Amino acid sequence: MKRQQNEIRSDIREKPSSISIRWKLAIYMAVFVLVILGITWLFQVFLLDTFFQKVKQNEMRETAIELSEKLESDDLKLTAYRAAMDHSLCVVVYKIDPNGVAQIVNVDATGGNVIVSFDNNRLGQFYLRALRNNGSFFTQFAFGGYEIDNNFDMNLFFDRFHFNDENGNPVHVPPQNVRMVYFQIEKQDENTRYMILLDASLQPLDSTVRTLTMQFVWIAAIIMLLSSIMVYFLYRHISRPLIQMNESAKILAKGRYDVEFSGKGYLETRELAATLNYASTELSRLDRLQKDLIANISHDLRTPLTLIKGYGEVMRDLPGENTPENMQVIIDETTRLSELVNDLLDLSRIQSGATGLNLTPFNLSAAIREVLNRYDRLIKHRGYHITVQADAEAWIYADRGMLLQVIYNLINNAINYTGEDKRVEVIQTVSEGTVRISVRDTGEGIAPEEMPLIWDRYYKVDKVHRMAMIGTGLGLSIVKAILENHHAAYGVNSQIGVGSTFWFELPLTEPQDPINQIAEKQED
Repeated sequence: MKRQQNEIRSDIREKPSSISIRWKLAIYMAVFVLVILGITWLFQVFLLDTFFQKVKQNEMRETAIELSEKLESDDLKLTAYRAAMDHSLCVVVYKIDPNGVAQIVNVDATGGNVIVSFDNNRLGQFYLRALRNNGSFFTQFAFGGYEIDNNFDMNLFFDRFHFNDENGNPVHVPPQNVRMVYFQIEKQDENTRYMILLDASLQPLDSTVRTLTMQFVWIAAIIMLLSSIMVYFLYRHISRPLIQMNESAKILAKGRYDVEFSGKGYLETRELAATLNYASTELSRLDRLQKDLIANISHDLRTPLTLIKGYGEVMRDLPGENTPENMQVIIDETTRLSELVNDLLDLSRIQSGATGLNLTPFNLSAAIREVLNRYDRLIKHRGYHITVQADAEAWIYADRGMLLQVIYNLINNAINYTGEDKRVEVIQTVSEGTVRISVRDTGEGIAPEEMPLIWDRYYKVDKVHRMAMIGTGLGLSIVKAILENHHAAYGVNSQIGVGSTFWFELPLTEPQDPINQIAEKQED
């Protein structure tokens, strides 16, 4: 245990320091906020002009379609007026027929349209351009009627609209009042065509962008402040309990099992704290059992070794002490040491799964009677009363050798702890396809809180170790390991001052024909 604790502490020291959970929370929150702000800035500021122009173009196309449906109607001017008011447009419609070009609609809701300044020559150029572009096209115009296209020369614009500062140096002011213009030609018949011109100002967009930019700065500052508050809140309610539990776990790793884990806050932290408290309790119990195991094994080994050494020295130093009785004591104590070591090895092999099960059908009732034959001497010379009650012959499918060991250890345990009447009862009952074997004694009984612990190695209910009259003291641990390997139900019922009953249950199998069994063994 100490070696493991030292390895744990060494691992903790050797691992490089990493970012604490509070800083990870802060980093994750900062990244999240920056991503949200970046997406907001991208769509609300950076791409606003692109989206606005797409929306404006869709509005112009829809308006042109609506106007084209009213070209020969008396509602054309009303439709143009409503579209201009609804979408802040300048609407101009020209009628082209053999009589010439006539302007039939002119509605301006922008306060400064550019298309009214186009002369007939320029309108003709736009008319031909629209024909080459499947009847419609979009373009943009700067202040002064300059078209912003691939041929737009910014230097020429600056030359025409130049300004000087107070020192007489030229100042270039780029065009801001950009306007979008849409041209569409509608063919009514072979001699009549209409040209629809729509003009929209993009100037309000610049003010909107500046407004949104200012709002974005304030929103970013507020979100950063709120995220900092949230990080602090999460740290107090999530990371702080975890940090405290981590510190407590370090104390636990040093072997202080009285540490308390507190998980105030969320359900997960409370459950983690409860699990760690349970682990601390179990580690404390295992540590105590380990110390008891070492102390008890040392006690059981020391007594026979002392006797062997003492009798050996007597036989060596005193003439005439080399008697059969003294030799028998040495042999008995040596046998006891061998049994103790064998039981420890058997228990370790069973618990590790190294000992496989040799499952065969056999008569459990006959096996119990076979085990009881071993206690004839104990019954005759020490006054014990061991009785068997069986309601039927029970056959099971199990490892016969291991089940004999279970029965033997349960009877030994009952003999060691039975009352002054020295009575032990073995009861077999068959019910609903299962057989239950119960071994009852009349001892002092076991307290309810002690029952889950009695199956551990060398656990003593009275906390005072005494050498077992029969066996090595590992019987119940071996019983538990064998029955769990058989997936059998087992337990103990006890009452203080009355006694205890240890039991186990196994499923029944079909009885086997003894003649067939003998034949099968001979064939093998």
